[in-house]
Amino acid sequence: MSSSSTTPILKDELDIVIPTIRNLDFLEQWRPFFQQYHLIIVQDGDPSKVIKVPEGFDYELYNRNDINRILGPKASCISFKDSACRCFGFAVSKKKYIFTIDDDCFVAKDPTGKEINALQQHIKNLLTPSTPFFFNTLYDPYRDGADFVRGYPFSLREGVPTAVSHGLWLNIPDYDAPTQLVKPLERNTRYVDAVLTIPKGTLFPMCGMNLAFNRELVGPALYFGLMGDGQPIGRYDDMWAGWCMKVISDHLGLGVKTGLPYIWHSKASNAFVNLKKEYKGIYWQEELIPFFQTVSLSKESTTVQKCYIELSKKVKAKLGLVDDYFNKLADAMVTWIEVWDELNPSEEKSVTLPNGLAK
Repeated sequence: MSSSSTTPILKDELDIVIPTIRNLDFLEQWRPFFQQYHLIIVQDGDPSKVIKVPEGFDYELYNRNDINRILGPKASCISFKDSACRCFGFAVSKKKYIFTIDDDCFVAKDPTGKEINALQQHIKNLLTPSTPFFFNTLYDPYRDGADFVRGYPFSLREGVPTAVSHGLWLNIPDYDAPTQLVKPLERNTRYVDAVLTIPKGTLFPMCGMNLAFNRELVGPALYFGLMGDGQPIGRYDDMWAGWCMKVISDHLGLGVKTGLPYIWHSKASNAFVNLKKEYKGIYWQEELIPFFQTVSLSKESTTVQKCYIELSKKVKAKLGLVDDYFNKLADAMVTWIEVWDELNPSEEKSVTLPNGLAK
């Protein structure tokens, strides 16, 4: 009980963003860890539906009518009937850090049976540096009981600021539809006690259900694209955001971590419904991945916003040839930056990074 009276770390510097279409009963299990933080709930689907939030939580809730009212015509860049709508919460937040979680994710337990405070681990990840330029074989050298191994260059041991902390899941794995169909009963029971920096130049499949980031360092890059209602693709919102964010983080000399913390993913979505949403993405990604692996940003792109605008132009020039959807997406990327800057007018457009621009 004493922990509830202790002010949690970053209490006034972090928002928890939750996209949802249902009552948020899942928050009861998270109450010991979330109650003292501010929640931003982005209601997807029918705006006339009343979403019930358990008593005792400090929150603001936005539905589609609110998004349309606040953004006007620019609301077109916020997806509808898809969890990609969560990025609206990223834009309206005024905090330095964001933790976003899905409403079918619950508190996991470590191998000793202790409940995992996922938010606390994300904060640890974000507040310690990353090492994207040289891999440390003991993984995160800043964790208790670890350090840089013999042969690690001393000139790189200061690390770089951590922009993103990507957590994992026990129980239901984050599989695509074909893998779900082949392995319908597979569950992830492996708990790996590790945090590692994803190396510079390496892409990864970012999952948005257990994710934290430094909003001031990289927030504008975390746009979850155009998905869901009226779009030819779904379930690639977090993937798109992850690829864009990683390219920009690499360019600006920022770090991305993955591994701990785990959450308990409780519900497997319908594989056939997922296949209908994903099939174009599965086909397109064979061209998307080489694009992101080879795209480069100019030295003039010194802020996240400038990087993102430049990236949008390259998306239109290269991926617009794959499908006209990417022309539409590139335009939405520009609109998203306009939305970000309008909602954050006092924000510094240039963040000075200790290591300067990555070569």
